[in-house]
Amino acid sequence: MTQLPRGPRLSTLILLSALCILPINIFLPSLNNMAGEFGVDYAVIGLSLAGYAAASAVLQIVLGPLSDRFGRRPVILCGLAIFMAATAGCILAPDIWSFLGFRLLQAVIAPTYAVALAVIRDTTSREEAASRIGFVSMAWAVAPMLGPSLGGLLDQVFGWRASFWFLEAYGLAVFALCWFDLKETNLTPSRSIGAQFRAYPDLFSSRRFWAYALCMAFSVGAFFAFLAGAPLAAGAAFDLSPAALGLAMGTITGGFMFGSFLSGRFAGRFRLTTMMLAGRTLACAGLLFGLLLYATGIEHLMALLGPCMLVGVSNGLTIPSANAGAISVRPKLTGSAAGLASAITVAGGATMASVASAVLTEENARYALLVVMLGSAAIAFAAALGAHRMERVGSGSDGS
Repeated sequence: MTQLPRGPRLSTLILLSALCILPINIFLPSLNNMAGEFGVDYAVIGLSLAGYAAASAVLQIVLGPLSDRFGRRPVILCGLAIFMAATAGCILAPDIWSFLGFRLLQAVIAPTYAVALAVIRDTTSREEAASRIGFVSMAWAVAPMLGPSLGGLLDQVFGWRASFWFLEAYGLAVFALCWFDLKETNLTPSRSIGAQFRAYPDLFSSRRFWAYALCMAFSVGAFFAFLAGAPLAAGAAFDLSPAALGLAMGTITGGFMFGSFLSGRFAGRFRLTTMMLAGRTLACAGLLFGLLLYATGIEHLMALLGPCMLVGVSNGLTIPSANAGAISVRPKLTGSAAGLASAITVAGGATMASVASAVLTEENARYALLVVMLGSAAIAFAAALGAHRMERVGSGSDGS
């Protein structure tokens, strides 16, 4: 049996993963101040979010194959170096267009999360990979919860650039940590980058890869549908203040943290598809229960948030195992699979957020939100069931 390479400490990957998600929202409380300083409309400064998301989605597909060709360590270290240079550019930007240009470059950090997952898979078995991904996912959930609060505090005391100074210092610390702790884990790099990109059809033709990836995409899709629809559903039905609404929306993220913790503790003891089906069953049952409460006329905030919190728990149970499965289908394409699966997941989340935004109104918001989330969870359940069946028969011809 081939000896697996030694991986970095779990804490290194957790800190790297937190850095991958923090730049998305740490500066959100500063958008009004930034628009005022640069003298532009709010819609223009909003491009710093949309452009970042689009760039990160494209880079997901690029950095994965690069890590299969050149190794995980150089891709992560180069990504961190470019991120720090771009962050310095954001701090020093004299006008809005310079800022937006450097902001696009900052997006290079986001796909290093997928490369970090490839590092985990390089150094562990499939089931153990799901366990470690579960712990890493907890940081991925905590960072966006704390980011806006930290950014708002820094802005209030030092101004909006302080958030980017924090990211610069954090990036430097993570770079130093990865330099000393992250050794190369891809011991069988591909022969050429062209060959690596030409290998994408091999992933596209794999039914098992699609089962894992679609399960992950529509599990996340239910979460994005909640983010898109909860302000209308909870705000209109229960007349919540913005602060109370923010706390209410944190329930699903809190559930995800708990589910990720359970994955970290137990995923190594069960088959990947068993964890996925357990999570999907919990999500569908919770949302059906929420619709039952609505049908019986129960008017209480927790009748909406309780089922949604269960969706968060279920995603924490499902996503680490689905991630581990997707990047294990083709061992020589681990990085490519991680990047492609992440891009598919982003697309699934965006799709379900768009669906929720399109169908929800003030009159139907509460039950329509639960229906949209249930539809997404049901698709993810079907994908998990398909993966489970293929794993049971031990299909070696999943690409046929």
